[in-house]
Amino acid sequence: MIYSLELKKAFTVSIPVLMGYIVLGFAFGLLLTSFQYPWYLAPLMSIFIYAGALQFVAINFFNAKVGFIDIAIASWFINIRQSFYGLSLLKRFKNSGKLKPYLIFSLTDETYALLTTIKDDNTLNRKYFYLFLGLLNQFYWVLGSTFGALVGSHIKFNTAGLEFSLTALFVVLCIEQYKNLKNIFPFLIGLVSSIFSLIFIPSDKMLIVSIFISLIMMFFFKKGIEK
Repeated sequence: MIYSLELKKAFTVSIPVLMGYIVLGFAFGLLLTSFQYPWYLAPLMSIFIYAGALQFVAINFFNAKVGFIDIAIASWFINIRQSFYGLSLLKRFKNSGKLKPYLIFSLTDETYALLTTIKDDNTLNRKYFYLFLGLLNQFYWVLGSTFGALVGSHIKFNTAGLEFSLTALFVVLCIEQYKNLKNIFPFLIGLVSSIFSLIFIPSDKMLIVSIFISLIMMFFFKKGIEK
């Protein structure tokens, strides 16, 4: 098989993502069908949107009948970190040719973490290794979310608290970021901004306002954060 070595290496590297995406994708599919949405919406969202955190948030957007402008703004802020991921991988994706659009599309938090921690293997065709890594990770997510949606559409049980899986995901990401940065100040800014918005801002605008406040405070205290 052509590029079998790249595929084998990509699968080996992606096993930790497999373990996480199957479980978290299952939770997403289960949560989606618990709100009486058809099961096939889960794989469609996972194929064409493929943004774990945003997909969880989208369920609440649908239920609250949030306007398109609010959804667009919130989506942009939730996924704005991907822009910085892409900038740091410009050199790696430079010679990927026609594969580049998908490599950009498939750049999730976990895929980025793998790409930035593994060492380049000169025996591999890198662009196809990157391709297989992105495809496998998305496949795990689609598989998990589809299975969860199918189970949820046929078996009814109490899903109370399942939406906390999104919060748990962000908590884990937050802890990992703190381990890398070793700087508590940005996290305190986020905490203060969130508490302020939670108390004084209506719930449907709370997320956007808290992000705006965090950004303003980050710029205002830029020198302190950098130190």
